[in-house]
Amino acid sequence: MNVELLTKYFPQLTERQKQQYEMLGTLYPEWNEKINVISRKDIANLYPNHILHSLAIAKFLDELNDGTTLVDLGTGGGFPGIPLAIFYPNCQFHLIDRIGKKIKVAQSIAESIGLTNVTFQHGDMGECHNKYDYVVSRAVMPLPDLVKITTGNVSKKSENKYPNGLVCLKGGDLEEEIESTRFSVMDVKLTDFFNEPFFETKSLIYVPY
Repeated sequence: MNVELLTKYFPQLTERQKQQYEMLGTLYPEWNEKINVISRKDIANLYPNHILHSLAIAKFLDELNDGTTLVDLGTGGGFPGIPLAIFYPNCQFHLIDRIGKKIKVAQSIAESIGLTNVTFQHGDMGECHNKYDYVVSRAVMPLPDLVKITTGNVSKKSENKYPNGLVCLKGGDLEEEIESTRFSVMDVKLTDFFNEPFFETKSLIYVPY
C-alpha cells in the first residue's frame, strides 16, 4: 500500500504525480543503502512516515496560488520539500540542509523524477537571503529557535488562504515550546487528517509572521 495510501487522502492526484510518488518508493531505498537519509529500520515505512507525513502540510495549506514560494529548512534527504514539490507543481521550492551529502541525494531524486520547481542549497538559513511565502520544516529544532531564525526570510505580502509564515511538523509534547514562542501558534493534530497510528503523537504547527 504505497501510492494507494496517498490517493486515499488525496484523490485529486494526477497520473504524473502518482508516477513521481511511485518512483520515490524505488529511489529512496536505493540511495539509503549508500547514504543514510532515513533510519534503516524505518525505510519500509517510507510512504506513511515520510511521504504522507510531509503531505500533512498540503492538507493544511490546501490550494496555493501559482508562483507561491516555499523554503524547506533542514530538508535532509528532501522531506517535506520533495513530496510537497510534487503536490504543488506550480509553486517554487528551495531546499536547504547543512549536510552536503543529504542535499545531493535530494537533488538527485528530484532530477530522477523530473521535478523542475526545486532548487537546493548546502548551508543554513543564515546563508539564505531570499524571502518566501512559507517556511516549512520537519522536526529540525525547538520551535522558538526555528521562529527566531526564519522570520527574516518570510515575505510580508500574503496572497494565500493562510497568511505567510512557518508551517512545521513536530511530535511529542509541545506545550513548553509553544508557550516559549512570542508569536501566536496554531497546533493542529495530524489525526485530524490521517488515521494511521503513526500520526497519533504528531502535530502540525503554524505560526503566521
